[in-house]
Amino acid sequence: MGTGWQLLERPAKYEVIKSALADSEASGVVITGAAGVGKTTLARSVTSSLPGRARWAACTASSSSIPLGAFAQWVQPTEARDPIELLVSARQSLLADGPAVIGVDDAHLLDQLSATLLHQIAVERTGSIVATVRSGEPVPDSVMTLWKDGYLRRIDLEPFSKDECITLVESVLGGTLEELSANIIWSQSGGNPLFLRHIVEAALEAGTLSEVKGVWQLRGATTVSPGLATLLENRFDNADPAAVTVLRLLSLCEPLDLDALVELAGEQAIDAAEKEQLIRIDRDGPTLNARISHPLYGDVVRRQIGTASARMLRGQIVTVLKRQKPTSAAGRIRLAELYLDSDQTAETGLLVAAAKDAVSLANAPLGERLARTAFEREADMRSAHLLSRALMWQGRPAEADEILARFDPDDLDEVQLLLWGIPRASIVFWSLGEVARANAVLELLRGRVSNPILRPMLDAADAAFTVFENRLPDGMAKAEAVLSDPVAPEQALETAAFAAGMAMPLAGRGDEFTAIVARCFETQKSTDGLIRMLARYGEVLALVHTGELDKAETHAVNYAEFSSSGEFLGWAIAKTMAGLVASYRGRFADAIPTLEQALAAFNAENSLPWRLPGRLLLARAYAGLGRPDEAERVLAEAAEHVGPSVALFDPQVLVAKAWIAAARGGGRRAVELSRAAADAAHRTGQFAVEAEALHDAARFGDRKLTHRLQSLVARVEGPLPQLYARHAAAVAQADGDALDAVSIDFERAGLLFSAADAAAQAAASHEQRSARRKQIESLTRTMRLVSSCGGVSSPAIRAAARPLPVTARELEVAELVAAGQSNREIAKHLSVSVRTVEGHVYRACLKLGVSDRDGLAAIIRPRGTRGPES
Repeated sequence: MGTGWQLLERPAKYEVIKSALADSEASGVVITGAAGVGKTTLARSVTSSLPGRARWAACTASSSSIPLGAFAQWVQPTEARDPIELLVSARQSLLADGPAVIGVDDAHLLDQLSATLLHQIAVERTGSIVATVRSGEPVPDSVMTLWKDGYLRRIDLEPFSKDECITLVESVLGGTLEELSANIIWSQSGGNPLFLRHIVEAALEAGTLSEVKGVWQLRGATTVSPGLATLLENRFDNADPAAVTVLRLLSLCEPLDLDALVELAGEQAIDAAEKEQLIRIDRDGPTLNARISHPLYGDVVRRQIGTASARMLRGQIVTVLKRQKPTSAAGRIRLAELYLDSDQTAETGLLVAAAKDAVSLANAPLGERLARTAFEREADMRSAHLLSRALMWQGRPAEADEILARFDPDDLDEVQLLLWGIPRASIVFWSLGEVARANAVLELLRGRVSNPILRPMLDAADAAFTVFENRLPDGMAKAEAVLSDPVAPEQALETAAFAAGMAMPLAGRGDEFTAIVARCFETQKSTDGLIRMLARYGEVLALVHTGELDKAETHAVNYAEFSSSGEFLGWAIAKTMAGLVASYRGRFADAIPTLEQALAAFNAENSLPWRLPGRLLLARAYAGLGRPDEAERVLAEAAEHVGPSVALFDPQVLVAKAWIAAARGGGRRAVELSRAAADAAHRTGQFAVEAEALHDAARFGDRKLTHRLQSLVARVEGPLPQLYARHAAAVAQADGDALDAVSIDFERAGLLFSAADAAAQAAASHEQRSARRKQIESLTRTMRLVSSCGGVSSPAIRAAARPLPVTARELEVAELVAAGQSNREIAKHLSVSVRTVEGHVYRACLKLGVSDRDGLAAIIRPRGTRGPES
């Protein structure tokens, strides 16, 4: 972690202040802003850079009643009581060495005589003034006229922007701050540097801000440090008690309908709170709502309310709100939460409905709290079902299973049996990886559930399990049957859409699936927000596989906005979507931090299987940047999720291994692994994955793929297979012009890394034909694309960037030598004899004019593997 809080430079404001001090028409500046926004820090930074010594007067509430209290240190000891004599004494001391810079901190607290002295210096221009004033505070007229009459230039200092806040916090933490956590911290601090520091330090002390896999995450409510609480409490001590009462009510329930707040506190109290800028009134459609003007005010006021008082106040709010009978999910959740912490008892039905709302909105922690309260009260299957789902989503399968194990399936009716069986099968399948046990639970359900309205829920779960077992044709058929069932319940449709979304894009039916999503999710109604988010992941996957990368990126951004502070799992899924799109574009420098944050957000007691797709993308990204060691590490971590329950991803594991081999200089091995991935994908009906794996093999130099790729054009929807086939044909014929043309089309499609590889292969082809001008043009294009991708690396790019007078096989062996492998290791890697490797090393050394392996490695190393420091 970083060592401390450093000044975050504000160069624009700094220059404005410095320029104003040099202006002959003004006597200085007054910097206004909220408490803690950084006025004094900026002012002292500017004055310290000026010639001569600045004289700083710090005003306080206690000094404001003392004549010349702010400038007392410059008043010579005297028995005189004449204010004029005191002014002269202070003025002579301040200006004894000629014009000076007079700094006044918190000038709104100046006593009248000090304000008069400052006004004289400004009017006579005998010194430069830098004053700070806290906005919202009364200012003496003699000070206010200084900027109103133009003697001082007023500069308003705004809070930090979100980016500035993140920069400052990350410099202190010494690592990456999760984007979702950054949003919360920025929102709670309001961009105020002082508030920001107190929030972060308090969260670190409380343990709610911690590091997970190199990413700092805030989990739980922000806290207020004692120092900040004292600072803010001082403001409330001087406020109208009736206004503080309004603040107390809003601190427990915000926002509140204005009519409800009037009933609770009265109009005069609300007017007083609004006048003192403690609250604000906003119009939300036809409703007027009251909100606290700054989030931290509510935190501090809540600290001052005792447990008994808080329960009573919440009870009063509940009494008013329950008359309105909330009809929205947000209204039900708010009312249920208020009940839990009040002196009144909520109906179990409200708790269950609110828990269902929370799970539907992907807020698993809140769903758990509400469902657990209902379950502990009545222990019925409705609350048990919701509680188990909320626990499972948070990576706590043992707890989820324990809840369901309390019920005997023989005692359950068909509805209860589904509520019990589907979560239990899901826990066993995804969290424990026990396919046979999950299928046994499904078999039990099949034998007992016959209701045609309930049956689709069972079929949808079966479809999801079948897809993840990599039995795509069967899984898609089951999902489509549910999706076409006119009486299938909403939950069945969501689960079937999730199953189809994980399968159809891989099978080459991406256009079909985007139509399914549009049809199924026409409304915002949902039964499980996280299942819906996974179905949306399938939609982005479909858009990527059909070449609509711009639309995929837009959707990923939109879905990220769906998440809030309690919905970090949904946020993690959305970040995985964003990483997916960035990876396909070849923008690995963007993809890596995005995916790292997503994987850290998936952190749980029991590792969630939804990490696997992100890890495979991340391994691919590291390899694409020429960082195979990190790619290997990520792939090793991904191995915790293996077996039949995640067989769907087996071809993608081979794709990642192919790119790692390529990053290590093993072009032949990369081709073999790409072909193996394509074969595995073909056997299971993943035709889009097959096409991409074959495309990778062609990028690694395989010249025998044209016919096979052409056969996939009719099986995979979208324009990409045709582009892949054109590229493969150009590689097979070593046609530089055709490779240039397909590179341009790859770039138009947004596949920048593929475009760079095609251009690099074009450069090599032009070189072989001694077409020097075309070679330079292709090479220039390659380097431009490599730069736009953030420095990607591949065998074709490395060869184009530094052509050597060696054969492709000799270059491959030389790159493995540079990677530190022995001849025996290289022979095993390439499936050849050690003698053959020695021959390649010998000939490569002769051609390059070096005497041994060390010299060969020294020449090759700049083109080969680089670590993260490069």
